[in-house]
Amino acid sequence: MKVLITGGAGFVGSALIRHLICHSQVQVVNYDHLSYAGNLQSLTSVSESSRYHFVRGDICDQKHFAQTLKLYQPDAIMHLAAESHVDRSIDDADAFVQTNLVGTYQVLKASRSFFESLASEQAEKFRFLHISTDEVFGDLSDSGGLFTEDSRYQPSSPYSATKAGADHLVRAWGKTYGLPILVTNCSNNYGPYQFPEKLIPHMILSALAQQPLPIYGDGRQIRDWLYVDDHAKALWEVVQRGAV
Repeated sequence: MKVLITGGAGFVGSALIRHLICHSQVQVVNYDHLSYAGNLQSLTSVSESSRYHFVRGDICDQKHFAQTLKLYQPDAIMHLAAESHVDRSIDDADAFVQTNLVGTYQVLKASRSFFESLASEQAEKFRFLHISTDEVFGDLSDSGGLFTEDSRYQPSSPYSATKAGADHLVRAWGKTYGLPILVTNCSNNYGPYQFPEKLIPHMILSALAQQPLPIYGDGRQIRDWLYVDDHAKALWEVVQRGAV
């Protein structure tokens, strides 16, 4: 089996690739633009594997992404590439709209064409997994408990709004064009190789440097956390089962 992962040099993407190389026999194609948060050093432990392949590319470049699909012929696409920091989205939403919405559209368009070119036996096994966030459901403190698959969409930042839009595009491609899609909405991840702008590494680095530990907002925000390696394992299980 061959899996193409967008955003594989990112925090969650790299954890997923390490899991697949170490705990399965699949071929892995890492398609990543290497933006500020992409870090190939997070893949040093698996980069020499004969089952690992890296392609530098932008998901907004539909032609190049389509060429990559044609070249590697993946059995599944796991779409993780995204801008993912709330504060950055508030300061400047342009990159979030371009990557999370336009980029997902370009990936879907190329994936649909690729899927329709497959022989029936290959098409039956093909999966497109879109990895999203529970932030599309709004603030946990307003939800009355934990989010579920039935939670109402009510994004509250440019980041979560663009991810919500991407979710809707993916489901529309499944309903309208028959693309075999899966969507997951995970909570905040933590673990090794996380970009230092995120809460937990930011707090750790600040403490080590004896700097102030800032409180976000009024300090009443509630966050749910998931260890990144557990998330990676679960994502692979979702693709193998073919259903959420």
